[in-house]
Amino acid sequence: MSKESIKLKFDSLSTSSLKAKGFEIDIRELPVEEWTEEPQGPHPLPELVDLRNWHRTVLKKYPPFYAPVCDYCCLCTFGKCDLSREKHGACGLTLEAQQARIVALACCIGASCHCGHSRHLVHHLIEKFGRNTEISMGSEIDCEAPVIRTVCGFRPRTLKDLEVALDYVETQIMHTVASTHTGQESSAMDYEAKAMLVSMCDHVGMEVADIAQISGYDFPKGDEDAPLIETGLGTIDKDKPVLLMIGHNVASGVEVVDYLKDIGKYGEIETCGICCTILDLTRYDEKSKIVGPITYQLRIVRSGLPDVIMVDEQCIRTDIIEEAKEINAKVIATNEKACHGLPDSTHENEDELVKKLVNDDLDAVLIFDAEKAARVAVKTAELMFPKRKKLRNLPTNEEMIKLANKCTECFECQRTCPNNLYTTDAVIAAKDGDFSKLEGLYEACLACGRCEDACPQDIPVTSMIIQSWQKHIRDEKWLVRAGRGPVKDTEIRAVGAPLVLGEIPGIVALIGCGNLPNGSREVARIAEEFLKRRYIVVATGCSAMDIGRYKTEDGEYLYEKYPGVFDAGGLTNIGSCVSNAHISGAAMKVASIFARRNLRGNFEEIADYILNRVGAVGISWGAMSQKAASIATG
Repeated sequence: MSKESIKLKFDSLSTSSLKAKGFEIDIRELPVEEWTEEPQGPHPLPELVDLRNWHRTVLKKYPPFYAPVCDYCCLCTFGKCDLSREKHGACGLTLEAQQARIVALACCIGASCHCGHSRHLVHHLIEKFGRNTEISMGSEIDCEAPVIRTVCGFRPRTLKDLEVALDYVETQIMHTVASTHTGQESSAMDYEAKAMLVSMCDHVGMEVADIAQISGYDFPKGDEDAPLIETGLGTIDKDKPVLLMIGHNVASGVEVVDYLKDIGKYGEIETCGICCTILDLTRYDEKSKIVGPITYQLRIVRSGLPDVIMVDEQCIRTDIIEEAKEINAKVIATNEKACHGLPDSTHENEDELVKKLVNDDLDAVLIFDAEKAARVAVKTAELMFPKRKKLRNLPTNEEMIKLANKCTECFECQRTCPNNLYTTDAVIAAKDGDFSKLEGLYEACLACGRCEDACPQDIPVTSMIIQSWQKHIRDEKWLVRAGRGPVKDTEIRAVGAPLVLGEIPGIVALIGCGNLPNGSREVARIAEEFLKRRYIVVATGCSAMDIGRYKTEDGEYLYEKYPGVFDAGGLTNIGSCVSNAHISGAAMKVASIFARRNLRGNFEEIADYILNRVGAVGISWGAMSQKAASIATG
């Protein structure tokens, strides 16, 4: 289904009841049905309660277990209300319903994050390439949007069709958020059902984003032989200006690469990054370098490597401008969802902006035009490189000894550590120049910096941990396979029967961020153990990066040892966070291609088939963001 427009203009019009000159008729939305191969299912574009019976069936079979972090509700000014020991809040809400309400809110936040990302990206690509740009997923993918087909009941053909799916998702997010208002829903089960529906919509939003960028930027279309990308701080050329990108929206990063090519300076500036922006950029440009997952932000910034930091949306440290100031690096903010308190400089002269940044009149600028932001970032990086001389914000070994001697052994840093690391013992050992205990904390440390804020003596504990590992960081290199995008229909035909009949044990999806002590190593270990047992292992986002960090007993990186095919014993990097939709989409394709089930508007039957016939499970190894919560719930 697409929404075409029609415009009729009459210089003069005369009927028995109407005479007019210069008469115009403009019909903006005209539904046109092009999909006749499958009948429409029972619930295309399902509303908030259309799938309620299915969700209740699932929840009765798999009831949620709540372990509240907090027994209070603080969401309205009646409170805060103590809900422990079966007490009710001022509105009558129970603790169980409150926990489910928070789950629904978290899923709404996560889904809206992906949907907002999709909306921004689709609008940018429509402006760049036009509304009628055709969706192209390659010759081996005929079922190009299984999630949209199953949930929305139509088949997108062009970029403008994707807006129809986003309109639907945004409406369901709005209704679900409304249900969490004081004095609305009272049932924990119904809150969970709403969370499941809005998270299902999240997968629609993610699929829209990845289909749009695959079609617009010609990303790999299910390429099982996607190139291996050099990764790690050791891959960055310190003798070049360094432009670091942080976030999840690749639009600005693509403009940087295109601008460097246009001016003949491609390869003269290091383009690198953290999180999904760089993971997607390596699908577009093999020379861009992945620094690491979300936990690497403080590590690379305080190391002094970046000359300019370009941020877009999601998973950005909110103190990034303050951290950049300490190393005299400049920040370019590019997204309306993360303005960082900066005035809008979109319409200011770009050369003047560069001049103010280089002369230290400005620490950061906010530019909503992706092309202009790219030009400002490149020009600023070139001029800041000789000026900064890679100024670091890490103490020397001698300074670490002096700082450690300020420690009063109050253990505040250890108490505030989310991973309960023995930071105090490590700082005490450093008093005598023994940095081995600090070094031993590096891989378990999330580099969140909470220990530094807690310390009454202002000891930069995180910086000391990072500095203790410097001799390893200089040579830190590993390999990650570039994101391949969707699973091809031909691959589904090959694995459909073995999956359903048990010859292939199942599909394991590693998603989210490894935010646990030694989380990166554990994610890689989990992947290897399942690969040895002939599971199909797929990964996205930070988990896909973490898997590439470690070698097997044979001395090979996991992406080197195991092929990138979607088959038994295959290790597949699907792509960034928005590529998670291809994992659920692959399971839907098994139902469609192997079992001949109709996808169109038929979510309940397809979900039931996957639950009972396709062995698929997702693992989010670490503290879950709201996005990870909605991905998993969907």
